[in-house]
Amino acid sequence: MALFGSGGPRAVTVGAGLLADVLEAPLVRVDWRPPLERLEPDPAVDAANQVAVGRVLAVRPQLVAVASALDTIPGMRPDLLLHSGPPLTWEAASGPMRGALDGALRLEGRDSADLEPCHQHDAVGPMAGVISPGMPVLVVEDAETGRRAYCNLNEGLGRVLRYGANDEAVLDRLRWMARVLGRDLARALHEGGPIDLGSINSRAVQMGDELHNRHRAATSLLFRELALRGLGAESLRFIDGNDYFYLNFAMAVAKLACEAAADVAGSSLVITMARNGTEFGIRVAGAPERWFTAPAAVPVGVFLGAYTQADANPDIGDSAITETYGLGGFAMAAAPAITRVVGGDARTALEATLEMYEITLAENPNHQVPALDFRGTPTGIDVRRVVETGIQPVINTGIAHREAGVGQVGAGMVRAPLEPFRAAHRFLST
Repeated sequence: MALFGSGGPRAVTVGAGLLADVLEAPLVRVDWRPPLERLEPDPAVDAANQVAVGRVLAVRPQLVAVASALDTIPGMRPDLLLHSGPPLTWEAASGPMRGALDGALRLEGRDSADLEPCHQHDAVGPMAGVISPGMPVLVVEDAETGRRAYCNLNEGLGRVLRYGANDEAVLDRLRWMARVLGRDLARALHEGGPIDLGSINSRAVQMGDELHNRHRAATSLLFRELALRGLGAESLRFIDGNDYFYLNFAMAVAKLACEAAADVAGSSLVITMARNGTEFGIRVAGAPERWFTAPAAVPVGVFLGAYTQADANPDIGDSAITETYGLGGFAMAAAPAITRVVGGDARTALEATLEMYEITLAENPNHQVPALDFRGTPTGIDVRRVVETGIQPVINTGIAHREAGVGQVGAGMVRAPLEPFRAAHRFLST
């Protein structure tokens, strides 16, 4: 019973030693939430999910080439621009997306072009994700099956096309990347052979990267591989000055791995999470031809200079493919230093990873986290588990200014909206 005296409330136990022990124990706060829906077990879905996640984990990615988008990406055309996220029209495009599309049109010397998602062409692109026909792209191949995925090259930070900046300095950098960097990379790979990106991913996670917003270890490992293959000094200097250079490689690897699960009938495994600055969308293994969407949330984060939360655009980019693959926000326990960029503290990073085990199907043995006694990162988001627990996938992300032409204003964290997962579950259950 509770007594109140001059010293405030006191608890008195009579014969209940267990209660007294509990009252003396340290306070532990549990982030418990009731299930949103109690789903009946479905052995057929469980079996399909094991096949799907097995395919994801079996991929052995290697960088085999760098070539123009027009020459490599399936279905690419001179009058086509690819963009991040689910399908989008110009009228619905946000400021940074419009800025990137406008810059790409000028880069290609065109007045107009059709728009289609990168994900529908086996490709991915960070932030606005715009890939134009003349841009050099990474070609990443599964050594086991020969399947391929593609991504453009990383420009660096700040005023760059992927954040919606499009002045002449931005376009001149892209021209140099096509004329010098892309050709240099292609030559190094042709002469020196493929690069094992799976090995770089594995080592980088153990060296403090989570491979969405921290790539210092991975970029350094890649730098060494390219130097050994004779990459030119000008290109090496560019990579050395851009710690984010490996981001696009990690994204292509994740796309390749997740797409391996496409078309597994009955599977509720998520194979895409992507944002176009207006909408957030997912695709699932059991219905890869469909997008399930909801309005994109605005990230909360750490801002550059005088920029504030009011300047932030809704979440944008295909880079959430890293979280879909069990990296990024799902691997933050491996990279506590990332919280200096996106907010929070070392405990935030640890708790983010631990929570994501609740909504995933497997632990990736290729991405082991030292702080968790080398437990594999949580991999393979299950629509059913998201719906049942109400746990929203966590994504760490860059933040673009909401107006075209400004560029990056910060970085932060965001949660995926629940509605696309509910919609996907409803569709798979009918």
